[in-house]
Amino acid sequence: MKFAAAVALALVLIVAAVWLVAAGPGNDIDDVQGYRPVETPADEPVIVVVESGEGSDSIADELKNAGAIDSATQFRVLVAFLGYGPLLQAGEYEFTRNTPELDAAYRIRRGLVSTKGVTVVEGWRLEEIANAVAEQGIPRNEFIAAARRLDYDFPFLEDLRTGERLDGYLFPATYTIRRRDTARDVVQQMLQAFADSLPGTLEQQATDLGLTLHEVVTIASIIEREAVLPEERPVMAQVFLRRLRLGIPLEADPTVQFALANDPDSVAEFGYWKQGLTTDDLEVASPYNTYAEGGIPPGPICSPRLDSINSVVNPADTNYLYFVAKPDGSHAFAETFEEHLQNIELFSGSQ
Repeated sequence: MKFAAAVALALVLIVAAVWLVAAGPGNDIDDVQGYRPVETPADEPVIVVVESGEGSDSIADELKNAGAIDSATQFRVLVAFLGYGPLLQAGEYEFTRNTPELDAAYRIRRGLVSTKGVTVVEGWRLEEIANAVAEQGIPRNEFIAAARRLDYDFPFLEDLRTGERLDGYLFPATYTIRRRDTARDVVQQMLQAFADSLPGTLEQQATDLGLTLHEVVTIASIIEREAVLPEERPVMAQVFLRRLRLGIPLEADPTVQFALANDPDSVAEFGYWKQGLTTDDLEVASPYNTYAEGGIPPGPICSPRLDSINSVVNPADTNYLYFVAKPDGSHAFAETFEEHLQNIELFSGSQ
């Protein structure tokens, strides 16, 4: 009788703890504001492989036997109470020893194979991504070396030359990084995310516009750096596509900024995206200088979001040829050069 009472009390305490964390029955812990799993410490992690379709009872036993959690029973109760049973995701997970059962359940529910991770921000160039990855323990130079056209098996890379940088294809998202992951593993993750996110019709849409997918991503990367308002992305796409058709240089500041940031001294003084470009800057010798060179630059200048990519193959129906930034980050568009000069006079002086 005493043993049964103790078990019952333990179960009540477990449920009560979950109740407090989840703020009541029926609430998925994913809805708890600010909840994060406990970070795995620096010691050697415990590896547990969850197979596709594996049940929570089996997972609980594997976690307990590996030393990842203390109690298989508590794990089962938590999973059942939170309704996670059919939602547990397959993967090779890294845990510290004696991970709290709630953390283990949360991570397997979310597919968080590691507590270490990196977020690729829209508009970042390769070096900025490498800096963020380096904070998670992967050497910066190794990541930059891996983020080139090597033997990654993705059809969208077929048009790239061997050794070409993968700016534009390292998709903006948050990625988990396991301790044994190499720079190549992380790049593979980012390329897979790009492949998974790309609409199936995109390549045909690009062909219909007379563009390759690489050219679409390149134009999208320029738009990513130019646009602040989402609704302006298709309009900018129309401007760039029309200028290309008419043989007019794109004259996009972000491409010049990209070229300037290939100089370490410039990065040290102005950062990766120099503001307030000078006349001398606009004359920098680079195939990415779209003031001096016609056509589309050799490749993307940053990682564009999907909206920017879609805007290129779904441009607005306008006749604009020019745009200039307003102080609030939006843009004034013009069809004629005279209108453009008026916009420059109106808005540039007030910035």
